[in-house]
Amino acid sequence: MKDAFGIPQSLLILGGTSEIGLATARRLIARRTRTVWLAGRPSPALDTAADRLRALGADVRTVAFDALDPASHTESLGKVFAEGDIDLVLLAFGIVGDQAHDEADPLAAVRVAQTNYTGALSAALVCAGALQMQGHGALVVLSSAAGERARRANFIYGSSKAGLDAFAQGLGDAMQGTGVQVMIVRPGSVRSRKTAALEATPLATTPEAVAAAIELGLRRRSETVWVPGALRLVMSAVRHLPRPVFRRLPG
Repeated sequence: MKDAFGIPQSLLILGGTSEIGLATARRLIARRTRTVWLAGRPSPALDTAADRLRALGADVRTVAFDALDPASHTESLGKVFAEGDIDLVLLAFGIVGDQAHDEADPLAAVRVAQTNYTGALSAALVCAGALQMQGHGALVVLSSAAGERARRANFIYGSSKAGLDAFAQGLGDAMQGTGVQVMIVRPGSVRSRKTAALEATPLATTPEAVAAAIELGLRRRSETVWVPGALRLVMSAVRHLPRPVFRRLPG
């Protein structure tokens, strides 16, 4: 259960090597979170992430999880909830893909969609059901500002995040009155290893800034969090631009 300061004592990160996920874990461990589960494909990177969080004083465990294998999600994630209540689930996995390559390779495009949408939908439903059985907890879904309106430069990724965002909104409505909070986080471009090869964009952010926004959003019981906050107004304007004007925007 959350402590008197609203900090979750237990955390499950779906996407255990996610930079945003690990930044959030570090922040919450410093504020009393004591149990952390990292769910991801078994790898040296996952083991290293767990060791680094243990060094901060948390009880850290790993569980094998593959976003592209939805048939395994009930069993793999069920193991986590069988060990005790989880206060916070952070859905932090996803891939950007390579737009030019993926347009020419439909199977690669499908992998982006299956990871970011189908896999996320499956994992979110499994976790939401488990949180509902507990009668408490929060599910934080990492969406993206790119999902607000897909651009020519990233419409495969953007469309997958648009689907995830719409799903998470509906899931949040479905969880009303159950004791389960669903919060959608919409960062702009995040400067991380995953996006290191991409050109920097205005209003870019960092994993640490997203982690801080997640903590604040949980305290406020927000339904949607933009990072940085100015993106809310920017994307509201972009969403209503006529398509001929929108097409002329820089990629």
